[in-house]
Amino acid sequence: MRRDFRKEAEALVAQMTVKEAAEQLIFDAPALERLGIPAYNYWNEGLHGTARSGTATVFPQAIALAAMFDGDLLRKIADVIATETRAKYNEARKRGDRGIYKGITLWSPNINLFRDQRWGRGQETYGEDPYLTSRLGVSFIQGLQGEGKYLKTAACAKHYAVHSGPEALRHSFDAQASPKELEETYLPAFKAAVTEGDVESVMGAYNRTNGEPCCGSEFLLREKLRKEWGFDGHVVSDFGALNDFHANHKVCPDAEHSAAKALKAGCNLNAGYVYKELYKAYEDGLVTEEEIREAAVRVFTTRFRLGMFADDCEYDRLGMADIDTKEHRQLAYEAACRSTVLLKNDGLLPLDRSKVKTVGIIGPTAASIEVLNGNYNGTASRYVSNLEGIRAAAGEDIRILYSEGCHLFKDRVQPLAQADDRFSEALSVAENSDVVILCLGLDASIEGEEGDAGNAFAAGDKESLYLMESQQRLFEALRETKTPIVLVLNTGSAMDVSKQEGRCSAILQSWYSGECGGQALGDILFGEALPGGKLPVTVSFEGQLPEFTDYRMTGRTYRYAKEEALYPFGYGLGYGDAVYKSFETEGSVDTEDLSAKIKLKNEGRLALDEVVQIYISNAKAAEAAGMDTKEQPKYALCAFAAVHLEAGEEKEMSLPIPAAAFDTVDDKGLRLRLKGSYTLYAGGQQPDERSAALTGKQCLLREILL
Repeated sequence: MRRDFRKEAEALVAQMTVKEAAEQLIFDAPALERLGIPAYNYWNEGLHGTARSGTATVFPQAIALAAMFDGDLLRKIADVIATETRAKYNEARKRGDRGIYKGITLWSPNINLFRDQRWGRGQETYGEDPYLTSRLGVSFIQGLQGEGKYLKTAACAKHYAVHSGPEALRHSFDAQASPKELEETYLPAFKAAVTEGDVESVMGAYNRTNGEPCCGSEFLLREKLRKEWGFDGHVVSDFGALNDFHANHKVCPDAEHSAAKALKAGCNLNAGYVYKELYKAYEDGLVTEEEIREAAVRVFTTRFRLGMFADDCEYDRLGMADIDTKEHRQLAYEAACRSTVLLKNDGLLPLDRSKVKTVGIIGPTAASIEVLNGNYNGTASRYVSNLEGIRAAAGEDIRILYSEGCHLFKDRVQPLAQADDRFSEALSVAENSDVVILCLGLDASIEGEEGDAGNAFAAGDKESLYLMESQQRLFEALRETKTPIVLVLNTGSAMDVSKQEGRCSAILQSWYSGECGGQALGDILFGEALPGGKLPVTVSFEGQLPEFTDYRMTGRTYRYAKEEALYPFGYGLGYGDAVYKSFETEGSVDTEDLSAKIKLKNEGRLALDEVVQIYISNAKAAEAAGMDTKEQPKYALCAFAAVHLEAGEEKEMSLPIPAAAFDTVDDKGLRLRLKGSYTLYAGGQQPDERSAALTGKQCLLREILL
């Protein structure tokens, strides 16, 4: 089908002069009236809702959506994002508005690997596991692009590739990764986006990878993306990335040569303005007419695939009635519940209404709207803060007391006395409450993208995994009251709460939880909803992580970690009690129909949202082949499924296990299918000692012989 749209694009581009074609390769492409082409701005965002263009449904941040471990639900969310984006596009163009954030080319999802928990933009990703990221990335792309004759919206897989901070260095940084690390960790999600998700666009990263600027990399763009994976969509630069070629990376002398380098490598669309020099580069013989026209054909193929020049596009009917609907809001609420991770519970949760008569809500994130938004967000017509959600869930018979406790800002920016000026009020609230809901964390003004976050010290990254000093002092002060504490964390990533973990009754990781985040939190606290999330990222102890600029995987993520984590990847508790009764396999790796047959039962007294997880270890096969097992993942996620179980309910599930899970990547980056024994593990967690200690459960295992 894409070939038919390409033919239309070829016919249109053939009518352009070389100069006109070159002018269409900048993100805010001008109108070309003689050919009936309206102006179009390619820059729009849809990370967890239609962003930056007014009212739209705000879903939980991407890292929270990953915590659901549910591709089907994520696909539904992406479909809603596409619906609202299309509706806004239709309404805007009726009025001649062709501006930024009004288009239907969405620069989402971010499928970079969250390799370092300090990275401020880790909140935009699907976590630290390449398989989880691949599966969720494909689901999100499919939801955005739809299944119609035309694309509902065009998705964009970013940032290609080997990109995950530090933010302060991204415009000049050279990320070094071995062929094994590229194939095993950094590239799988992008390959899946292309070969399975049929993603329409790929965005190059700011940094260099192994010496080449990503937006001008022959290896990444030509060898991998085009030749090996067969990508036939368009490539767009990150905003301003081409300017870095000469200004920061110093691989080109000026903007004209930067434009030429990017175009020849395969960057078709410039987010930025370096391609204003493209026609001059053509006149000077640095690029050819064919190269300019090919790039123009690629971007116009996307526009034709989106039905921009058609009279029969099935999405043209969408409008204001399809934005911010009751059904969309309900989906945002469901996602907020399903993404909340219960990290600790000594039995206090869910709260017993017969015993709890006064609830103290304390903390700088309790009444905050910003902690619901995260970054790259839209604007909801109605938000429910943590404070409002808990108040509503408590009802009329339970008294709510509130104190901000301390302010949410970077400690070094403000004097400590000012940071602590709500402590006495917070202590009064705690002393007069049966339980304290302590809401701590960050927001996207502190952690996020360089230039967006106000964290001047780390350019959006976290300097430390610990809570801010003022929040730590607040916790210590409240502990003196002896009132039980439920710690609620609103953050975009992992935080080391080891100082607090043993001294509170429960901990909930609520992330940046979307427009209904507070409603979900309140209902979860009182047992009207279930915490359904699992951690998509390891929660390490402060000081455990390697040097931030070291892109080697040694010691990083659960697959290569050498030290025990505070909370492991895949971990999360529920109100019920999932007991795995049996684990069998059917089919064969050779015939690519292997599946895991799981029987599990909720033996708790309350309902449960569980995530079944299957992990694989190739250690025995690798050792038999004489390979260095220290360089292999300890084990890796290879299948997962979300399931709901009522109290006492038993279910049997079948999870397909991809044959590629049995591949071993060698030092040259080649995938091998070793003969020997492989171990499969099944449970609601990864098969590590820390997970077993936290849950009191071991994974079931099966041996597969190839």
